[in-house]
Amino acid sequence: MHDKCCLDFQAAVDQYLIRHRSILDVLTKYQEATARVNRAMAKAVTECGCVTVQASRPQIPPDATYSELRQFMSSHLSGEPCAACREIIAKELGHSLFYLAALCNLTGLNLHDIMRQERSNLTTLGAYHLS
Repeated sequence: MHDKCCLDFQAAVDQYLIRHRSILDVLTKYQEATARVNRAMAKAVTECGCVTVQASRPQIPPDATYSELRQFMSSHLSGEPCAACREIIAKELGHSLFYLAALCNLTGLNLHDIMRQERSNLTTLGAYHLS
């Protein structure tokens, strides 16, 4: 089911990506789209105020094990985006996904296969995957 969702999405992107078909266009549009996601989140904090950021250095005991680290870490995010901000963030994430799928199409990669491989790496390697 999920495989079909990714395939259908990639096919729709391929069908409707006409004007910005160059790899350079897709790369820069993808970068712009991800920047707009960042901007939408920042506006939720700075303009709307529905979300706040309260960042500080994590207080991790020196004897904490790696498996315990998660309980000492924070997203630094307080609150949830309001309906208006949520809609904008979702829209910008959708544009980012559009250009990610376009990049997959241009390079002959399958988004679902990439996601499945990444999940496999995560479950196999766990935290070592990120190094």
